[in-house]
Amino acid sequence: MPEKFTKPYNPVEVEGAIYKKWEDSGYFNPDKLPGERTESFSIVLPPPNVTGSLHLGHAYEDTLQDIVIRFQRMRGKKVLWLPGTDSAAIATQARVEKNIQKEEKKTRHDLGREELVKRVHEFAKSSETTILSQVRKMGASLDWSRYAYTLDEKRNLAVLTAFKRMYDAGLIYRGHRIVNWDPKGQTTISDDEVMYEEEKGTFYYFQYGPFVIGTSRPETKFGDKYVVMHPDDSRYKDYTHGQKIELEWINGPITATVIKDTASDPEMGSGAMTITPWHSMADFEIAERHGLDKEQVIDRYGKLLPIAGEFAGMKISEAREKIVEKLRQKGLVVKVDDAYTHNIATSERTGATIEPQVMEQWFIAVNKSFVIPHSEIPGITSGSETTLKDIMRAAVESGAVDMPQEGFRKTYFHWIENLYDWCISRQIWFGHRIPVWYREQEVYCGVTPPEGDGWEQDPDVLDTWFSSALWTFSTLGWPEDTKDLETFHPTSFMSPAYEILQLWVSRMILMSGFHLGQVPFKKVMIHGLVRAKDGRKFSKSLNNGVDPLEMIEKYGADALRMGLIVGAVIGSDIRFDEQKVKAYKLFANKVWNIARFVLSQERTGDIKTELKEEFDALAKEVTADMENYRVYMAAEKLYHYLWGRFAAEILEESKGKPEYGKTLYYILENSLKLLHPFMPFITEEIWNSMPGKKELLMVEEWPIK
Repeated sequence: MPEKFTKPYNPVEVEGAIYKKWEDSGYFNPDKLPGERTESFSIVLPPPNVTGSLHLGHAYEDTLQDIVIRFQRMRGKKVLWLPGTDSAAIATQARVEKNIQKEEKKTRHDLGREELVKRVHEFAKSSETTILSQVRKMGASLDWSRYAYTLDEKRNLAVLTAFKRMYDAGLIYRGHRIVNWDPKGQTTISDDEVMYEEEKGTFYYFQYGPFVIGTSRPETKFGDKYVVMHPDDSRYKDYTHGQKIELEWINGPITATVIKDTASDPEMGSGAMTITPWHSMADFEIAERHGLDKEQVIDRYGKLLPIAGEFAGMKISEAREKIVEKLRQKGLVVKVDDAYTHNIATSERTGATIEPQVMEQWFIAVNKSFVIPHSEIPGITSGSETTLKDIMRAAVESGAVDMPQEGFRKTYFHWIENLYDWCISRQIWFGHRIPVWYREQEVYCGVTPPEGDGWEQDPDVLDTWFSSALWTFSTLGWPEDTKDLETFHPTSFMSPAYEILQLWVSRMILMSGFHLGQVPFKKVMIHGLVRAKDGRKFSKSLNNGVDPLEMIEKYGADALRMGLIVGAVIGSDIRFDEQKVKAYKLFANKVWNIARFVLSQERTGDIKTELKEEFDALAKEVTADMENYRVYMAAEKLYHYLWGRFAAEILEESKGKPEYGKTLYYILENSLKLLHPFMPFITEEIWNSMPGKKELLMVEEWPIK
């Protein structure tokens, strides 16, 4: 028995050395794996933001994917797990700007674009080193030789090429549509960067001619000159579409127009509503359908415009009650509900209340037809006309993207049915700059700048989700190098959190479908969020955060991995409990002690048939679970067998009976193989001490073919 088994297992002493051994072997690289491997299996790591550090969500996601990767590698496949990080442009720039303001009392405008971008790049690089070292501590068997960053040279070429191709196809355009506007950050933001905070406020009911309308935002009502009702609402059968009505409103008499549209809910209030097309997505869509006017009421800094008359120049918070008071004096306030609770849309980065605005921005058209030159997606024929929305629908409907979780399938299709054009421009300086130049009346779009003088590049940068949407194929060398692309795309598996199903998963399907005529991945399993033990989200305000690195320091990476995986049904939220991690530290000790006992025995006797059959049946169950991504069940079965059956019963029964020797070795050896994807460090450390084992456990053959 090796000397190291004379003392308890200490993960802190072992894990760093084991990881180095894995890296030095080169086996994270599929091109260097031993044996002949013809079938490929690939995953691209959902790229963590360079601004952050490893959190429990990353730890769960990395563990889940590493388990799948290690299993497939041991199954003899040519396995690639490709690492990368995301620039997270808005978040990263905001972080650096905040530091500059705090330390130097300067704004980005004091520094200028070039200097600020330089500083943001430097900050991103230092953060990148930190988070990558943390990912290694989880045991992630990533091919670091293929590491990608969303703003590196190859990914930049991919982004510019993608933009140019979609622009030439007429799918990227510049136009006026409604967007999420952050009045403090002075930029559009994606839906993902909008946070909803519950707020107690007031709901107002006003007399609008013969109608009673309700609103929580009276400050937007200056531009309301349309009253909308459902075509089938019998209360308003005497009103006709387009009918004009004279009425008294905030700043005097106005002419209102009746609009019949199914967007008005007869069950809500009076069933009649006025619309503010410039400051509401739903109202904008109604206005678009009927060709209605759109008037801006609030400027980009959150102040009222001249249309508000005497209230012009006021901030919303200052003007609201004064507007209500004026309506009250006119006898137009019907009632006020002070017990109203609603969700306020705020910017994740600045905390400002989001003000929807109609602005000239860059968009991707999701409903516009184009001819797709090549398609491998069932239902989308090469050379036929299609739309991006059709591609997204067909990819999942056909099963080309296997999305087995029915609830998330429904969410996906519901989102597609209600999909509107995607705003891809941002008014910040860090990120992929839009590859469009202007000179007088000329417009040029290209991967490289135009020749000649007088050209000015568009100042905006692209939404970070644009580059992230190319992730499965930009990381594999597209558009220049297609070797990896041909071998590993479509990728095999993707498992992101449900909160980015629409923002990322769907957009990867969109981009891969357009540029390659392929789906980006064959199977997608959406996972839940890791929450605190009481079910609440982790947050700074609640001071309930858990640092996974502290958990690793206390209990080891293997224990943390098991604590996150066992009992965690993919798709459901996970309640994190440190006591679970502590329990799996005890399990790691139990596995160590099992190995110590077995390795102290002679390899004598014959393998006992009934015990071999029992173990082989377990191995088949675990294999089936792994093949069907029931990793939580596989882990739990191994835990119960090793502790409750092997340690508690078989080992006890074998004591003083040398004829059990070969049986014990058989069970230990194959148990280590089954357990390796879940607890790679301790299993590799034990394997290195097994007699006659020269190769690393990570590339050993799985017990069941």
